[in-house]
Formats: sequence, structure tokens, C-alpha cells
Amino acid sequence: MSRPDAAAPEVLTFGETMLALRGSGPLRLGGSMEVSVAGAESNVSIGLARLGHAVRWAGAVGEDEAGELVLRTLRAEGVDVSGASRDDGGAPTGLMIAEPRLPEVTRVHYHRAGSAGSRLKACALERAFTAAPPKILHLTGITPALSRSARSACTLALRLAAEHSALVCLDVNFRSRLWSSEEAAEVLRGWVPSVDVLIASDDELPLCLPAEGPGDPAAQAKELLALGVGEVVVKLGAAGARAYGDDGSVVHAPARPVRAVDTVGAGDAFVAGYLSAFLDGATAEARLDRAVTTGAFAVASRGDWEGAPTRAELGLLSAPAGTVVR
Repeated sequence: MSRPDAAAPEVLTFGETMLALRGSGPLRLGGSMEVSVAGAESNVSIGLARLGHAVRWAGAVGEDEAGELVLRTLRAEGVDVSGASRDDGGAPTGLMIAEPRLPEVTRVHYHRAGSAGSRLKACALERAFTAAPPKILHLTGITPALSRSARSACTLALRLAAEHSALVCLDVNFRSRLWSSEEAAEVLRGWVPSVDVLIASDDELPLCLPAEGPGDPAAQAKELLALGVGEVVVKLGAAGARAYGDDGSVVHAPARPVRAVDTVGAGDAFVAGYLSAFLDGATAEARLDRAVTTGAFAVASRGDWEGAPTRAELGLLSAPAGTVVR
């Protein structure tokens, strides 16, 4: 599916996007399900596209109806899928089932072993990258956990980013169901010197540091900066987020207060907001503010990406309760 495209994207990303089924209650009891798609990198892609940025997603899907839904959804949201590929070996598009179990607890079940997304080929990624090199390469710690071939694609992407002077953003996004912390640390620690912007929750930072690294988030962030990272952004949940710059600056932004409906996808929305403001040339304070704002939109809406705001909607969180926009 990959083809040359003269328009270089601002952001290139890739990874597995799955068919998403969201249940109405405990899975064992049956009931209705909503059908959508979900994947960390495509969530970020949609978030950026809604904010007016040119984004290319270069993942792989199966030759099946679920794969068609993935591509159709991304196209409809304004994401460039010219770099995407369809698996020609019969591998299916992966499946994710979200099961609401308590008002604030959702269990996620994956059926993605041997999926098309896990069989992403490095050569397909290279074609997507070199067709029109991006300003920013966005990676997550999910893709290298899927398979050796997906990990090889990530390694190649980092090399291409260096060759084409593309900035590298890494969202650690550790998934314990995909690989162990030891496996993740072995890979991510090797990536650190190539990363310009590292985004992680405070408990994910140690995965990027040598085993003998410091213990608190501030010291860990400074150690990562010393290892070559340009900026470390730490997600603190209800406490907001903090950004550490290689110039010694430290900026904190409190979380935006909203009524929480669904926390799934909030981290991806945060990344989209941060990269959007980064591309706009905004200050560290403005970057964090947009990130916590887009994250709050995600928390206040059901679904992985459905609640992502447009640029015109960013100010809605400041409207008084009960406001009707006419």
C-alpha cells in the first residue's frame, strides 16, 4: 500500500491498531458491544490530526474487514495511511476487548499474538519513512514488545530519524502483558541516546535508566537528560505533569479538573497535545498546558480517541458548568 507522497508529514508513527470491542458490562455475562478501533500510535495520530497537523501512520493490518475498518477510520480522521501495509501472509488484524468491571475499573483483553500488526516489516516502514521524511518520529514502548520484526522496524526507524534529522519522541507506554520489565529495560535503555523527547509516567522512568540509577522522578529525569535526552516529560496522573529540560528548567502543570468517564487513551491524548504545541513552537508551559487539556478531554469521554478535541474546542474546558454553546 505504501506509495511515494510529496507532502512530508509533520509526524510519522507506526504500531498496531486493533479492532476494539467495548462491552456494556462483565464479559462473561454477554450483552452488547460497541465496535471501534484502538492503538496507542493511531490514537496519537487522530489527536494530532484533529488539532490540524499532518500525520502519517505506517502500521500493518490484515487482509480482512477489521483491517479495512482501521484504515477507513484513520482516513476519515484525516490521518495519512499511504505508508500502511496489509499483511499478505494471512495474519489477522488484532483484537482488543474492553470490559467495564467497576465504575472506575476497566479490564482489557488482547487477542494479538501473530497478528498482522505484530508482523510489521522493516522494509515497509523504510518505504513509508523515506517517501517523505517527517519532522518528528513518534515511537512507543508497545511496538518493540510485539515481535522481533516489529522491534527491527523500530531500530531502523531510529536510524532513519538520525539520517534525516527528524526529532524522536518516545512514549514509554509499558505493557506488562506484552513483555517483562527486564525485557523492556534492555531495549529502551539502548534507545535513550537517540531520544529527543521522552514521555513516561513516574513509575516507567526506571525502565529507561541503568539499574543503579537514582530513585526519585526528579533525579531520574536529570539522569536521562545527562544521557542525551533533550526533554523528559513525566505524567503524574491526577497531579498533572512535569517537564524537565536540558537547560535545567522544570515546569509543572496541574491536571485539568473534569468528571472522569473513561481513563483509557488519556496518555495518548496527552502526547498528542504535547507534540501539537511543540510543533507550534510553544513554550514548555504552553506545551504542558495543551497536553493536560487534551488528556482531560480523553478522561471525560468514552473510548480511546473519540473524545479528542479539535483546536477550536480546546477552550471548552474553561467554560462554566452548564454552558450551552449556541
